[in-house]
Parts: sequence; C-alpha cells; structure tokens
Amino acid sequence: KEIFIMRIGVMQPYFFPYIGYFSLIKYCEKWVIFDSVKYIDKGWVNRNRILKQHGLEANYITVPIERTSSKTLIKDIKINKNIDWKNKILGELTIYKKAPFFKEVMALVNDVLSYNTDSLCELNIYSLKVVCEYLDINFNYEVFSQLPNFPLESVHAPDEWALYTAKYFNATEYVNPPGGKAFFNPDKYRNFNIKLTFLTPILNEYKTFSPVFIPELSILDIMFWNSKENINEMLKNFILDEFS
Repeated sequence: KEIFIMRIGVMQPYFFPYIGYFSLIKYCEKWVIFDSVKYIDKGWVNRNRILKQHGLEANYITVPIERTSSKTLIKDIKINKNIDWKNKILGELTIYKKAPFFKEVMALVNDVLSYNTDSLCELNIYSLKVVCEYLDINFNYEVFSQLPNFPLESVHAPDEWALYTAKYFNATEYVNPPGGKAFFNPDKYRNFNIKLTFLTPILNEYKTFSPVFIPELSILDIMFWNSKENINEMLKNFILDEFS
C-alpha cells in the first residue's frame, strides 16, 4: 500500500526573497501564502537586498507603500504609485549588467514590475510565480485569506496557524524555516499525526563582481550569476531537522 505524504509550507509573501525561501517551496507539495497577519515595517514583504556598486556591501530594492497603521494586514497593504519606484529598481539592478544571465533576469524583473496591481501581496505572489516558472519549480499555492471555512476559532497560539493550515489540507508534514523553532510545541503536531520539520539552507558561495561574498541576498542576485541548473542544485542543498 502506498503511503500518502504531503509536505506543506506556510510563509508570508516576500519581495524577491533569498534562496532559502525557494528551497522551502521546492521541498513542499503545497505552499500557503500567509497574508492575514500584520505587515511589519522594515521586514522582507516590500524590500530585499542586492549588491551595491563595488560589491562590498548590500543595497535595498524597495516597493514603497501607502501610509498605513501598525494593525494593517499584509493583504491590505497598497503600493504607493506616486513614487517612480519601478525605474529606480531597474536602475539599481544595472550594476549586474556584466553578469552572465543579466538579459534573461532583467526581462523577468520587467515582467514582474509591469504587473498591473496596487496590491503589494498580489505583486509578491506574481513575482514568486514568475521566479518559480523560470527555475522550473512546481509552485502549488493557496492564499490563506481566501481559504473557505478555515477554522479560525481553533487558533489560540502562534504555532497553531501552521498546525491548522496543515490539518486543513490533510498534510502529513509541516516544514518551517529554522527561525522561530522556540514558538513550536511538537506535541500539538504529533497529536494530529503531522511531522514537524525545519529546513536550514546551506548557502553556497558563487562568483560575482564582489571581492567578498555576501550571503542571503535576494534570489535575483543568484539568478544573475548562475544558470538555472546550478541554482536548482543549490536549492537541494539543505539540512532537514525533525522536531520531536
């Protein structure tokens, strides 16, 4: 008899996130975009890091947002269209013009930045789809705020959002990044026969114009310098720990 295994990940929608985010997507059969939590200023939802000129430090590419309260949910964040942020980002990425995959990746970025929406969440979801298509990653996703009949009344602690999302989809394994391990009570997951695992990416160095290697930059940095085949090998390089 075949044993059913379904791995699920639940994450906020980040703007061109680092490679570890895509390692998680590649490892999971189902991905849930967690858009029903508060937007945190200076997080990764509307910005990420690329190399700065001369490559000795990192620079931020940012999607500006409209003024908002501290209680606004990610799904309700609007892009500030009064700022010419798209051309600013495209200009900042020209530092990669001598990178071997500059043309292909800039076409991808242009596609994402041309997406017609004032929703930051929708823009980020589209960017994740486009990057996954480029890298041939199966991106089987759902948006949390759009799940019908989700048992919100069952959630009473931070680790239960993922728990009840996994249960909702009948998943057998929930996979989380290494951060936040202290928030999880493995007994809760065990009670629902859900395996709780943590995926820690092993970040390979790769050649850039920088004299020093700066890890955990946006996936765009890796895509400018590496072939799809090399990136997919990097995506499989991680340590998986079961939390018991």
